[in-house]
Amino acid sequence: MDQKTDEIEAKVGASKDMPLPAGLYLVATPIGNLGDITLRALETLRSVDCIACEDKRVSAKLLSAHAIKTPLVSYHEHNAAAMRPRLIARMNGGERIALVSDAGTPLISDPGYKLAQDAREQGVSIQVIPGVSAVLAALVVSGQPSDAFHFAGFLPPKKAARLRALEGLVAIPGTLILFESARRLGAMLADANAVLGPRPASVCRELTKFYEETRSQTLDQLAAHYAEQGAPKGEIVVVIGRNKNSDGVDDAEIERQLVTALETKSLRDAVADVTALTRVSKRKVYAHALALSQANPEEDP
Repeated sequence: MDQKTDEIEAKVGASKDMPLPAGLYLVATPIGNLGDITLRALETLRSVDCIACEDKRVSAKLLSAHAIKTPLVSYHEHNAAAMRPRLIARMNGGERIALVSDAGTPLISDPGYKLAQDAREQGVSIQVIPGVSAVLAALVVSGQPSDAFHFAGFLPPKKAARLRALEGLVAIPGTLILFESARRLGAMLADANAVLGPRPASVCRELTKFYEETRSQTLDQLAAHYAEQGAPKGEIVVVIGRNKNSDGVDDAEIERQLVTALETKSLRDAVADVTALTRVSKRKVYAHALALSQANPEEDP
């Protein structure tokens, strides 16, 4: 073992022996497999004064699996407004409090963000202990483009509101990631297909668990499958591929080609070149070019 490695391990060992300062610790926990937790997360959960959690029964299983005795306090959407000032007062009084969700990274589609927001406004130190996220796990296993993505959380449960929310996602150029309940999955997929069209998509179910499954088809095919098979069981993440025009070329790719061409050519010549390269209709390419020129009016296309 070389000197540099010895120095790194010495620093890690020293950090374990240093007491945690007062503040809020946002700790990521497993989304299914209890082994998917970092060493730093375990050390933090052992060292804090208490752990604020959504459901004590869920968090107690994790603590028991790792022989952690730190007391739990409930913090969920039904008591969050009353608990926030109490927890912040405790941290301002010198306590260390960890915040966990039932699964994954806290603050993602849970009431924890309000606690973090209020704590920051009142000068409480906040540290993140990163780890598993169902959003990123679904994205990487889905095979959908991962260079740009948008997390939309849970869509509204009522059809009219859900359709409006989906309409707001149409123009987003990246991959879309959503949470959905098993009971509403079929209806959501049908609405998504109606608004977004038959984009490629993946339904990721029970990630990291024994019955983990990822089904990848187009939105219309997925909607038909779950309409026939009925609601699946388990936790679900839906990943929807980016918008493609009827020629099968990403809108983002058309815009990238145009940006490059417009650096040296007129709008007319750039449209002609990109039309030839992508074989997309000239009207569509021109519409993209016009939108780019309007977004950058100071530039002469």
